[in-house]
Amino acid sequence: MNKRIEQVRREMEKEGLDGVLIESRPNTFYYTGFTGSTSKCLVTKESATLVVDFRYTAQARQQVYSGVEAVEFVKGAAETLHQLCVQYGVKRLGIEEERITLAQYHLLQEKLEQVTSFENFQSSLNRVRWIKDQDELQRIQKAVDIADKAFEDILSYIKPGVREVEIALEMEYRMKKLGAQGVSFETIIASGPRSALPHGVAGMRKLQKGDAIVMDFGAIYQGYCSDMTRTVFLGEPPQKLKEIYDIVLRAQMEALKKAVVDMKGSELDKVSRDIICAAGYEKCFGHSLGHGVGIEVHEMPSVSPKGEDPLREGMVFSVEPGIYVEDLGGVRIEDLVYMGDCGVEILTKSTKDRIVL
Repeated sequence: MNKRIEQVRREMEKEGLDGVLIESRPNTFYYTGFTGSTSKCLVTKESATLVVDFRYTAQARQQVYSGVEAVEFVKGAAETLHQLCVQYGVKRLGIEEERITLAQYHLLQEKLEQVTSFENFQSSLNRVRWIKDQDELQRIQKAVDIADKAFEDILSYIKPGVREVEIALEMEYRMKKLGAQGVSFETIIASGPRSALPHGVAGMRKLQKGDAIVMDFGAIYQGYCSDMTRTVFLGEPPQKLKEIYDIVLRAQMEALKKAVVDMKGSELDKVSRDIICAAGYEKCFGHSLGHGVGIEVHEMPSVSPKGEDPLREGMVFSVEPGIYVEDLGGVRIEDLVYMGDCGVEILTKSTKDRIVL
């Protein structure tokens, strides 16, 4: 029995739906096991059918979980979906409203004539993914281990005159060599004054003595992401940056210590934010404290001032306070954590001692 598909069916029943159409790659992978770029999965009370084109037929049949049938469409995916909806009496259909374009929605309305209403089922599909099982946790931990090792190895490569983009490329190469199937997101290497850019993707700037270097990166392993940030210094940094580093580290460590099951994301965010604000940097920490990580690098829960969802046992999320001062530089420290019954387990193992190269 496919437990994940059964969860979909239970949610369908609660919402009075006859079927659910899954189209996004993350949810397709989670519920069916298929990793291809194009597919449509129709889940009904009696069936789960993955519709693919010729390019993916063999792959889909090899990858799909038990309880999912992979079929190849001939005339078109919409026509095959129409036939399936007629066969299984689908009148009320749940869709991923936030994942499809307006053009795709109009096509569904046109082709699926027997469907009388389309209902947004996005949150129900996503909610199931919030809690990670042991297999998912093992994959995430492996992705974290790959990133940790790549960070350890890259430090000897960081020298004056090396460009940010060269470090990013070297980091990505090393992660793939260690077993990553890809990177979780575009690697952030931001040095010197550019380190004050929270998402300063690697550019052509050459590193200089005294630079703070914010390094934010992650690996994908068997479909699951990691995400970590460390800030290192190329030679002794200005005293102000040393002080900022200590504040950020204290803000992160306090949040890790205070995190408990069922506290709201906003409550955990406040732990770090209060420390940063008390130090006089209220306007220099403009992003959330963290976010869920799994098949996607940004998932629920939201650990932010607006995060009202409770942090449940089994969730994996980041804890990443930062301070960014224009024309000086920035510091961010990020770990991935797993919420256990007695608090968080820190998955990221790289040192958080101030590193001066």
